[in-house]
Amino acid sequence: MPPDLANRLRRRPWGFALLVAIALFAANVIARSSFAAWGSWPATLADFAPFALAAMATTPAVLSGAGGIDISISPLLNLVSIVLIGVLLPHGLGGFWIAVPISLALGACVGAISGVLVGVFRYQAVLATLCGLFVLTGIGLAILATPASGTTGWLAHLGGKVGPIPGALVLIAIPVLVWIALGRTAFLRALYSVGGDDVAAYAAGVDVTAVRIIAYTLGGLFAGLAGIALAAATQSADPGQATQYTLPAIAAVAIGGTSLLGGRGSLVGSIVGAAIMFLIQTLLDSLNVSSNWLQLVYGAILLVALVLSSQLNRPRKKPVEVQPA
Repeated sequence: MPPDLANRLRRRPWGFALLVAIALFAANVIARSSFAAWGSWPATLADFAPFALAAMATTPAVLSGAGGIDISISPLLNLVSIVLIGVLLPHGLGGFWIAVPISLALGACVGAISGVLVGVFRYQAVLATLCGLFVLTGIGLAILATPASGTTGWLAHLGGKVGPIPGALVLIAIPVLVWIALGRTAFLRALYSVGGDDVAAYAAGVDVTAVRIIAYTLGGLFAGLAGIALAAATQSADPGQATQYTLPAIAAVAIGGTSLLGGRGSLVGSIVGAAIMFLIQTLLDSLNVSSNWLQLVYGAILLVALVLSSQLNRPRKKPVEVQPA
């Protein structure tokens, strides 16, 4: 990779992903001219919102370092949609001010448990969240054995429009605003320092354990939003779809420029990466390509992202200074 290009990508690691997303958007418009029609945007964004929110939910754990890949995000967001559609709505608890806090609290609590397992008990993140994946998938099947449908007024608005604004944009904007607010505190600086070098961060007085627990809790909170977005987009819940966002979310984070080693990346990059994954799916659908190829494409993109990330994180060679004789 040319040094100038590598330096630019180090400064803005999501820049390359943005160019790819723009190219894929153009390809979608060519393949299906109605894709860019304004009337279709609320439904399109509603389908995109779970992708974006799943990627954003995966990001804090990855940034915290120590191999912090949370693979329980997808079953967690699916469980939130199951609880919302299969439990809260049938029992008359589907009001906005009841269902939303419960959904967000469920996501945050599960995320906090993962954070404790990783930060306090020092389990490897992949192992801890893999256990969480199985547990959450099993709980979802126990609550709802077969797919179910249901909706209510506010959920329908989030799947369509909130006034003149597509409801999905409201859901996507919430984590971004939370991230901006956290940027005004010391937490984000601590998160990047822990992800970059937890030993140096600890030596500098950063509470590494607390930072990692908060990171996983934040990811769980975003996953709760993703579960609401999924219920709003589909007006249903399906326990058999627990892992549908696992690989796309990780791939979106990686292709969006976030280092899977931790300490480098952004929420914006994850959104752009999620856009790439979503646009690939819609393009394949428009071209009538079999869905069997989708996982292959996701895996290939993740592989490319890992290679690119390793190249960008490779230490730059310092020029050799020749000492005068």
